[in-house]
Amino acid sequence: MMENKRKNLKKNQIVSFVVAVVIVVLVNVIGSFVFTRFDLTSEKRYTLSPTTKEILNGLNDYVYFKVYLEGEFPAGFKKLRRETKEMLDEFRAYTKYIDYEFINPAESNDPAEIKEIRTQLYRAGLNPTNVSVRNNDGSSQELVIWPGALVSYRNDTEIAIDLLENQLGKSSEDALNASMQNLEFRLIDAVKKVTRMMKPNIAFIEGHGELGEQEVYDIAQSLAQNYNVGRVQIDGKIDALIHRTQNEEKDVKAFPSYDAIIIAKPTEPFDEKDKFLIDQYIMHGGKVFWLVEPVYATMDSLQSQESTIGLEQDLNLDDMLFKYGVRLNRDLLLDLTCAALPVRTGQMAGQAQLEFFRWFYFPLLQAASDHPMVRHMNAIKADFVSSMDATTSANGIEQIPLLKTSDYTKVSGAPVFITLAMLRQAPDRRMFSSKGKNVAYLLKGTFPSLYANRIPQEIVDDQATDFMEESKPTAMIVVADGDIIRNQIDIKRKTPLPLGYDQYTQNTYANKEFIENAISYLVDGEGLIDIRSRELKVRLLDVTKVNQERGKWQVINTLVPIALIIALGFVMAFIRKKKYSKK
Repeated sequence: MMENKRKNLKKNQIVSFVVAVVIVVLVNVIGSFVFTRFDLTSEKRYTLSPTTKEILNGLNDYVYFKVYLEGEFPAGFKKLRRETKEMLDEFRAYTKYIDYEFINPAESNDPAEIKEIRTQLYRAGLNPTNVSVRNNDGSSQELVIWPGALVSYRNDTEIAIDLLENQLGKSSEDALNASMQNLEFRLIDAVKKVTRMMKPNIAFIEGHGELGEQEVYDIAQSLAQNYNVGRVQIDGKIDALIHRTQNEEKDVKAFPSYDAIIIAKPTEPFDEKDKFLIDQYIMHGGKVFWLVEPVYATMDSLQSQESTIGLEQDLNLDDMLFKYGVRLNRDLLLDLTCAALPVRTGQMAGQAQLEFFRWFYFPLLQAASDHPMVRHMNAIKADFVSSMDATTSANGIEQIPLLKTSDYTKVSGAPVFITLAMLRQAPDRRMFSSKGKNVAYLLKGTFPSLYANRIPQEIVDDQATDFMEESKPTAMIVVADGDIIRNQIDIKRKTPLPLGYDQYTQNTYANKEFIENAISYLVDGEGLIDIRSRELKVRLLDVTKVNQERGKWQVINTLVPIALIIALGFVMAFIRKKKYSKK
């Protein structure tokens, strides 16, 4: 009897083993044909967006990442390095054409070689950051970190990407948190740009007193890495913005010559012919980035005198923008949250003594909505900005506010008396009682033509064809300040400075990031920019607790697992002994 039980037990064990092997083999066979991954994190950290998967699945050659996040770093940068590696590994799970390496730019013991490497990285487009690290003995050490990557494709195209968000006005933890949240966007955006076979075309419109080439030099150079950037003067030419082709059947087809156009701070009115051509460019699906100012005011007027007047300026665009969904107000906004202005207060040893005062006409703009174009973005510096409102007559057009002033805003209707005397006076906070005013809008949908049923006679005389009364689905961005896109000019060298950099305060604002995001949204659509809307919770260690409780947790992590294993062994031995002693 006992012998039969043993045989049956052995038989059951063999059957169970065979069944387990068969199940494992079947799962692996099925897994080779059906690809799936399970993300067990609460915020779905490792679930890639459909746009990312589509871009990765479309690769047909290797994209190589050289990430310069290797070496001895503070805990936060180690976390950024780990998140970057895990994201790249996630990319590799969907395509074999992603490869990477992590490089320590300070690995060499030769100072001259390290200096040469840093120079090469800077010329390639990477920006260093200085970090002060406190050692265990209480001393501090300055580290130079290059939190970025060089991305190459087919060994002939290479672009630089920064993995660390702009830290102005943010704590180091907030900056690292925002950086990790945007990792997927930054990495897949680099993949898309470096593998793009043909660059989209964008153009700066000129001929109406817009900003000159030197004033938009930096952003034009940055955009030129990913787009073909040009300048075009409409000058009433029918084919300035719309390209027409004719097939064998003599059918004429029209489409935009540019993927997007930029109208940057015009100071002269648009005639009806140019307006009509811009209108029809939009109707055919063209995208427009408007940066227009309803009130003209400039710091140049205050260089030689203490006061000036901000006057209304008629650009002949009000009816057009109103039809598309926004109204620009004839006012200037003053904000307690603002940038500083240097004022000469004296002279010592032949050098001018400068003192910085808050200049309320330089508001620091913040995100007005949760749109991914501006989410997690740092402050944006504006110069003499006006308010704007969404119109109620724009049916079928989605109106999304992008930027606004702070909740301590003052509205001054034009004409506005502007004087430097306010720098010497303490602000009356009761005058800054207006809540944040919107200064930028995203408009998207199907736009009505301003010229429906009323084409100007001068256009009719030119026998214009392909007139459309309603647009294809498209989008535009309207900002009530043209200086957001204007870079400063170095006072001594007379050369353009990086957009967003203030040479007086040496602060860098997020103007360039906003412009680049705006153009990316208009040209590439919503799919890629929506990745920015993801919010990941970064669980950083509490450094104080780590230092105070290090010993306790080391003991717990070392001894508790061993104790659990020993206890489990005793329990299993007891159960086994009890089981067989009964038999």
